[in-house]
Amino acid sequence: MLLNALLLALREIRRNLLRSFLTVLGIVIGVAAVITMVTLGNGATRMVAEQISSLGSNLLMVMPGQRLGPGRDSAGAPKFRIADIEAIRQQVGGLQAVAPTVGSAVTLVAGTRNWSSTVNGTSNDYFIAGNWKLASGRRFADDEESAGKAVCIIGQTVRKELFGNASPLGNSIRVKSFDCEVIGLLAAKGQGGMGQDQDDTVLLPLRTAQRRLTGSLDIGGIMVSLKDGSDSKVAIAQLRSLLRERRKLAENADDNFNVMDTKQIAETLSGTIGTMTALLGAVAAVSLLVGGIGIMNIMLVSVTERTREIGIRLAIGALEKEVLLQFLIEAVALSAFGGLLGIALAFVACLGLTALMNMPFLFSPAINLTAFGFSAAIGVLFGYMPARRAARLDPIEALRHE
Repeated sequence: MLLNALLLALREIRRNLLRSFLTVLGIVIGVAAVITMVTLGNGATRMVAEQISSLGSNLLMVMPGQRLGPGRDSAGAPKFRIADIEAIRQQVGGLQAVAPTVGSAVTLVAGTRNWSSTVNGTSNDYFIAGNWKLASGRRFADDEESAGKAVCIIGQTVRKELFGNASPLGNSIRVKSFDCEVIGLLAAKGQGGMGQDQDDTVLLPLRTAQRRLTGSLDIGGIMVSLKDGSDSKVAIAQLRSLLRERRKLAENADDNFNVMDTKQIAETLSGTIGTMTALLGAVAAVSLLVGGIGIMNIMLVSVTERTREIGIRLAIGALEKEVLLQFLIEAVALSAFGGLLGIALAFVACLGLTALMNMPFLFSPAINLTAFGFSAAIGVLFGYMPARRAARLDPIEALRHE
């Protein structure tokens, strides 16, 4: 009986292919929209997490001022000193590396080429804290750091703009008013968590940057990398206590510095993106309901058109449940077919959009199966009333219908 009802339903669908396709179009769009929204949201979450983790492993960033980002109030806040770096290394537990940073935007010149970039004065701890690897060359030697020699390590973007595809090692670039020898090339990292190009950078020894760029012993920021298993909350509390003491802040005074935990930022951003993805998915799911209403409407029309056929079947002995099953299977087949088309459309759309937006494509069997199951459930839900109406037709009245 079930197989016979399925064959009859498929025959009826094939008889009106264009109408059947237009009927399931709402289901197709709804399923495709839900899967696409969730897939892009998952990809964006993964991309943000990877970009934040590329800044460094278990990284804390300490900056002067009470806020971070554009408009932060660091102008009146005192900078850090090298003594602060040593105190952090000695008095805060569970640290892997502590790297001071001094940044300055300058124009770089190599031969006939020039490029505006960011120059950072720092130490070798920067490579550990910032999770940097060298593509070629070497790090700073101890005597180069202590004497403040004019050597530098450049990022891939700077290499491309100043040297093309040639090796920069051993060449000199002009940084502001002095020449510096390129001793290393950083491995590519790509875009950062805040949208910046992480490869557009030049690293100098801290003393070199202080002496030749900033002209002061001030330190603009501190990168603190925690050991695996260390509690970031404990480390942040120790950092705040130590820096408040060293900066002589009264007990009721606000901090004039900020400690940012990149792991917490990643979790916050991922949670926000997850919430937005769920919201967009819910909005897209509304089109599934619209598609279900379309199926119910067409099935009601189909029952009216086939009233005489239904009457003949009932008159020659067909049971009500057989007629009910036939129309119900027809509705479910329509919605399931729409679900399959929606999954195929979503797959193609996700491949194109993730490539266009340069984010990972994360195929989720769970969301695809859920969307397909929901589309089939829509067919049952909205197909039952027309099927029930067909099954309850009076055979005599149905046979009189023209």
